[in-house]
Amino acid sequence: MKLLNTYEDREEAEAAALKITGEKRLASERDSTVVIYNLFGQPTWGNFYALGMFNLQELKLILEQRKAQQNFSQQQHIEIIGMLRHVSSMFELAIPEHWL
Repeated sequence: MKLLNTYEDREEAEAAALKITGEKRLASERDSTVVIYNLFGQPTWGNFYALGMFNLQELKLILEQRKAQQNFSQQQHIEIIGMLRHVSSMFELAIPEHWL
């Protein structure tokens, strides 16, 4: 398990934990007077998508537009893939070929 995201609101953190699959754990820590909630889980593209991270929802729309041969923002696609390359190296994930 790895740290997937942090939250300042307990309800938001608990809702996020319900969205992901696989082994997971929600841990809280106090920093001065603020409580922070750390969501640990399996770093998968599906979990990141469920959490709304790394513009994966936007990538899905771009890929659907590309598949339907509609106009799509190539610049946005390049930016998202660039970010995902960084994420993939941090979490040791492979980027699916059909995303590229």
